[in-house]
Amino acid sequence: MPPGSTAPRGKPAWAQLLVGAGVLAVAGGLAWGARAIPSAAGYAGVGPDFLPWVVAAALALLGLWLLAEAATGGLRSLPAPSGAARGDWGSLAWVVAGVLANAALIERIGFVFACALCFALAARGLRRSEGQGGAALRRGALDLAIGIVIAAPVYWLFSKLLGVNLPGLTGTGWV
Repeated sequence: MPPGSTAPRGKPAWAQLLVGAGVLAVAGGLAWGARAIPSAAGYAGVGPDFLPWVVAAALALLGLWLLAEAATGGLRSLPAPSGAARGDWGSLAWVVAGVLANAALIERIGFVFACALCFALAARGLRRSEGQGGAALRRGALDLAIGIVIAAPVYWLFSKLLGVNLPGLTGTGWV
């Protein structure tokens, strides 16, 4: 079948059947793991096993829905995929470099600056994938500043309000 087309109505779409079965398998695995979590009620009568059971049930419903769709001909009326015919490996390298830099530097330079660097590198990769190069130094500095503006409130929210220990640059707990 040509790209972007779907199976005729009534004929199963085998790849989509496999995806639906995979989602059901993940739901089953999550439900099996949720059995081992104690169900003693905590705050507001909800125990620690509540959320895994909700997610398992939601995944099971979605898996059944995907199987029903695939059995009746697959997802219909899908638009043709957008984008280039080949992947842009250089742009992907910028995004991956941002994630790896975050993982490598978060303990050394703190959450805020590591996340800001991750944001700047990922933004450069995404901008590059759209053909928007130029003014790399100026744009990179602006992306770094935007990353700090986004990461700092997240850091303060988690560390000050929720009491989650995130790595900081200083011992004061503000950066």
